[in-house]
Amino acid sequence: MDLAALLRTLLHGGASNLAAYLAAHVILCLVPAFLIAGAMTALIPKEAVTRFLGRDTPGWISYPAAALAGSTLAVCSCTIVPLFAGIYKKGAGLGPAITFLFFAPAANVLALIYTGGVIGVDLALARLLLSLAFGMGIGMIMALLFRREDAARDAADDRLFAPHGPVGIRRPAGLFVLTLLALLLAGTLKIEPFSHRIGEIFLPFAGAQGVQDALNRIVPYDASRGEEGITLQGVMVIGLLAWLAVASWKGIEDIHRRFSGWTWAALGLTAVTLVAASIEVQSDARGISVAMTGRTLGVWLALPILLYLGRRHLREAELRDWLWESWRFVKQIFPLLAVGVFLVGSIRPLIQAEWIEAVAGRNTPLGNLAGVAFGVFMYFPTLVEVPIARMFLDLGMHPGPLLAYLMADPELSLQSILIVSAIIGPWKAWTYVGWVALFSMLAGLLYGAWIDGLGLAPVLGWLGAFLALLALGLRWLARMGFRGSSVAQPSASH
Repeated sequence: MDLAALLRTLLHGGASNLAAYLAAHVILCLVPAFLIAGAMTALIPKEAVTRFLGRDTPGWISYPAAALAGSTLAVCSCTIVPLFAGIYKKGAGLGPAITFLFFAPAANVLALIYTGGVIGVDLALARLLLSLAFGMGIGMIMALLFRREDAARDAADDRLFAPHGPVGIRRPAGLFVLTLLALLLAGTLKIEPFSHRIGEIFLPFAGAQGVQDALNRIVPYDASRGEEGITLQGVMVIGLLAWLAVASWKGIEDIHRRFSGWTWAALGLTAVTLVAASIEVQSDARGISVAMTGRTLGVWLALPILLYLGRRHLREAELRDWLWESWRFVKQIFPLLAVGVFLVGSIRPLIQAEWIEAVAGRNTPLGNLAGVAFGVFMYFPTLVEVPIARMFLDLGMHPGPLLAYLMADPELSLQSILIVSAIIGPWKAWTYVGWVALFSMLAGLLYGAWIDGLGLAPVLGWLGAFLALLALGLRWLARMGFRGSSVAQPSASH
């Protein structure tokens, strides 16, 4: 392949991956996540977050609470990151926030159920137990390593955001956040009743299949490789996204000075785009079928509730702060996400399936490192990575490196690394990456050893010994007065 052909392949792969991602994941996943993160920052007092997730909250409360909060969110890592940014900015300790960031995409309830059904219950249980243990372990390590910076951040936030008046969550604000969370779950959960078809209409269009075939040539579709393609509905959603971006820039960038027509246009386009993405559209040689599903109904129910709460029960200053904080998260996170998705799409075509068996066919440190590397450069959204893992297994990947891949894929995708770095600073982000890679490899080695015949008791013994040694080491460092890093890092929380 000459250089020009290689360049065309890289550009086409990146553009195709970005187009598919924009069409399939931004509206029902990321948009509600940005709105929730903005609402958490603008509407929830710091004390409401630090009560359970704060740096000074006892670890036996904060770390299980972070894992429990993440277990219910069946969303991909790119959707979790804005939520992580929201709780971190609002006062969550670095350790519990990191545990939430790690555990939510790696071991949420739906991902575990799907893993058990497609690959096996034993792998799902290993994924749950090791993700829980290592997620809390990584959080505790990060909290200790950056203890000094975390304390300085708390002190700065206390000076800047000292409470004025009641510190509890106002009931309308709490209902508003919960409704946004319901909107996110309705749009992302691919289970009954959200996937149930309620009604359907058929639109005759003889050229629908030809248009879809042309789109498939431009943006390839291959479920076995994780290629999601793009549909007529996806093209419409991308167009609406473009208009929404323009309206948001013109109507929210200056929101603290005034509400304008562009502000209402941005809110209206958000609602329209959410509804458009929630319907189910299929095309064939006869025409286009448009189906209303439980997901559509969930979105339609959430939107008027949000409108009622926002217009009747939220103060104007709260609405301005919510819109501004949501838009600020979009500006901070989305460009890095787009770059990461494009780069992953460019690199993915260069990775050959034959390499999998060659480097990850045995349960070795190198094989597990290869599983982690595949997670970085072959990122797939939550639930999509499970059939991809099944494909890796069928191609010869050992179950040990496979588990290392499943633990690393949601955490260490290129776009996630870029975004987390922008939120907590590059030094903390790359430290987190290193620990996730190490613990993912260790998880793969332990599970692979069990698959290869090592008894369950020795495996659990090795795991228990490692966790005990880790706990003793952290406790010893704390007693010795270890203060953590003193290197100041730029962070979006400041």
